Amino acid sequence: MKSREGSVIPKIFINIFLSVFSVCCLIPFLIVVSSSFTEEQMIIENGYSIFPRDFTLLAYKYIMADPTQIARAYGVTIVVTLIGTVVSLIISSCLAYVLSRKDFPHRGKISLYLFFTMLFNGGLVPSYIIVAQVLNLKDNIFALILPYLIIPFYVLLLRTYFSEIPFSLVESAKIEGASEINVLFKIILPLSLPAMATVGLFIVLQYWNDWWLALLYIDNANLNPLQYMLYLIMQNLNAMRLSPLQGQISTAALPGENARMAMAVLAIGPIIFAFMFVQKYFVSGLTVGAVKG
Repeated sequence: MKSREGSVIPKIFINIFLSVFSVCCLIPFLIVVSSSFTEEQMIIENGYSIFPRDFTLLAYKYIMADPTQIARAYGVTIVVTLIGTVVSLIISSCLAYVLSRKDFPHRGKISLYLFFTMLFNGGLVPSYIIVAQVLNLKDNIFALILPYLIIPFYVLLLRTYFSEIPFSLVESAKIEGASEINVLFKIILPLSLPAMATVGLFIVLQYWNDWWLALLYIDNANLNPLQYMLYLIMQNLNAMRLSPLQGQISTAALPGENARMAMAVLAIGPIIFAFMFVQKYFVSGLTVGAVKG
């Protein structure tokens, strides 16, 4: 009886601690949402708060002044994220599977090549020349997808997970006449859902949060992704606040810090739902390679 009570008490404290910790993690997000609806002057005078003070929609009205622009940017980002994530996962998993096979004679050389690209790269100018001039992807949506298709760290992460799957399963499938493609897509990948979900979430975040590629390769406003469009809005807002057109524009009528928070809310909203779908695989996927069996 005592042992049972002794085991219950620590669980209660652990649950209380985790509940308090979860609330503490949620508070910054609530502050961001609250600040996006708070009057700019109230933020300057009183700082941030969990609940809005002097409720206003000015920041959202400024950002959503052209709804078609926001909708188009969302569309570009969603298309880029979906296509980039699916294709990147397929290519990365195929490459990781090859490198995980100990009977593949060139696995060491290719692994060294991947690891080398994690430490060194050609630099910005050669990358720009290849994408914009050699591949002729200037003002092309594929310029937002191609550079992130293969990320060496994610390939090595998947390779480590695939290597821990018993090779006897592969041998059994080969005896039954299965091809390498069937082994990968019908045996290896179904057994690797935690790793695939975790790497997939990382790739989604990579594409969703990227604005750098658009800055380099996109001049057509119709191809601007969401993050880059929000960046341009913030830059224009800062320019107007610093140079109010010789007094024609009142800086007090322009949003400032609340606009930053509103942009964060608009940008982070959809990605939260993506995390909800993969969170059950996330913890186990993060431990890939941490324990050797």
